[in-house]
Amino acid sequence: MSSILAIANAAQLICVARHGQPVKTGPRQSELTWIADGGALIADGRIQWLGPTAEMAALPPGATLIDARNRIVLPGLIDSHTHLVFAGTRCDEFDQRLAGGSYQEIASRGGGIHATVRHTRAASKAELKELTLLRLERMLKLGITTVEIKSGYGLTLHDELKCLEVVRELQSEQPCELVPTFMGAHETPVEYRHRRGEYLRLLCEQMIPTVAERRLAEFCDVFCEEGVFTVEESELVLTAAQRHGLGRKVHADEFTALCGAELAARMGAVSADHLLKVTDAGIAALRESGTVGTLLPGTAFFLGLPYAPARRLIDAGVPVALATDANPGSCMTENLWLIGTMACTQMKMLSAEVLTALTLNAAAALGRSDRLGSLEVGKQADLIICDVPDYRELFYHFGINHVRTVIKSGHVVVAR
Repeated sequence: MSSILAIANAAQLICVARHGQPVKTGPRQSELTWIADGGALIADGRIQWLGPTAEMAALPPGATLIDARNRIVLPGLIDSHTHLVFAGTRCDEFDQRLAGGSYQEIASRGGGIHATVRHTRAASKAELKELTLLRLERMLKLGITTVEIKSGYGLTLHDELKCLEVVRELQSEQPCELVPTFMGAHETPVEYRHRRGEYLRLLCEQMIPTVAERRLAEFCDVFCEEGVFTVEESELVLTAAQRHGLGRKVHADEFTALCGAELAARMGAVSADHLLKVTDAGIAALRESGTVGTLLPGTAFFLGLPYAPARRLIDAGVPVALATDANPGSCMTENLWLIGTMACTQMKMLSAEVLTALTLNAAAALGRSDRLGSLEVGKQADLIICDVPDYRELFYHFGINHVRTVIKSGHVVVAR
């Protein structure tokens, strides 16, 4: 008989959803299902029962009981957009921006993504693993139990494979569930600056097929942006990805309204990310396709840019997720709780909408909402216990870590 893990007396047991919803849109994004004085029973890595503690069955011998009195229980957070595998720092660029330089100006002088590419190419796989593991450990302590990780700082076949191999090896070496995404279309490398067509052919004819054959990535992402990859170039990359069985994601409409959202919708992308400059037509396309709009307010905050129109997206019926965009240039943080507070104060999202965006809708942005993102019987037992009695305090009392206990697949992996 498998061991039982029980949680009892939670002030609020936040289920997020209870009816098998794969995603929440419109007004439903603010409808949190929760149980007062709630309890849960977990066995075999799955949730076996949820309900009021008073209705919990007697525990068998050997069961472990966690008393969550005066605390809340909710699904493990999901970060559906990160660039965690990299070496080096760009703190010098931080000061350059403070002095008035723009992200694009710094990149044109050899900074930006190219700077991190130089550091990452020079780093060994062992060095990259150590750096990435430290970032994942910080995320786990914050209650983040599933993390998408993109490549994109190698931009050669060898270095892109090196970064994706880091993700694959770390999958079994630490508790977080990792979702690998190939992003060789993050930028055109310096050595191909005047041979863009050759790099596109390399991406579509060699890099994507190799990554897919070795099963190193689940998704393929492309930076569809002025000065990076055009809509037409991005479509070539995504078409190659689709041909080789990879899911699609798009960095869309971040700095310019380039119809990246429309491209994501047309290509059946699971998510369109950033969307600071998304148009009404782009919003309509996302709504019709069901593509998740993943918003990254930390990037707007860090770069001093206007925020994505979260209210327009939600009110239009687009499923909205939130993620860190953790990366060395435009958002150097692993803290999803801080991202949530930014979403509340700067994008006028309600606390309940933010929780949905960090759990169920984030799971949908990774094609995993059938088993992650909500507390429902039969779903994977990824839960966190936070030291507050009301979920709204998670974003109201900001800048600290409220997480006390993290449970991944039924196992306690963090206990403070």
